[in-house]
Amino acid sequence: MSSIPEKKFVREPAKRVLAREFRDIKYEVKEGTDEKAPKFALLPTGEKANRVFVVGVLLEKEKRGDAKPFYRMKIQDPTGSIYGMASSYKPDAMQAIAEIEAPAFVAVVGKANPYETPEGNVYVSLGAEFVSVVDKETRNLYLLDAMKATLDRIEHRTSLPDYALISEKYGDISMIPYLEAVRESGASL
Repeated sequence: MSSIPEKKFVREPAKRVLAREFRDIKYEVKEGTDEKAPKFALLPTGEKANRVFVVGVLLEKEKRGDAKPFYRMKIQDPTGSIYGMASSYKPDAMQAIAEIEAPAFVAVVGKANPYETPEGNVYVSLGAEFVSVVDKETRNLYLLDAMKATLDRIEHRTSLPDYALISEKYGDISMIPYLEAVRESGASL
């Protein structure tokens, strides 16, 4: 009797992203043709991200929906705001948001979801999968990691595996806003 090899599931690490770059995400790609194929947000600095990791201050939260409740939230880092939601699809994240009193430092892992309006504007929201309260020291350590990750993407942009695809989508965009985001983050420490 032959055995079927066990397929090992490996989750791709979440990319550390500052709010400035997160807000500029305009595209995503689906890898594969089946309905459950993973989607990746294209970071303007040169990488694909299945998930992102952000840390900032939860400034606002609002419970919405009756039949299918969810929370809308606003998270601020030194470079701007990220809007997102925590829904019953990820009950642990939704419960965490329900219990947090704003303002509070939070760490959030989730999916970047760009969407285009009928007018052609593109907005991106964060679909929270994991949410936790953190302290200021953790927020500062995260900022250092996110700054380094951003600078690494910028510095090695043309040699990253997804550069051709991202360059095709975004064109020849300036990295100056992301370098400024790193500077702003550093100044806030």
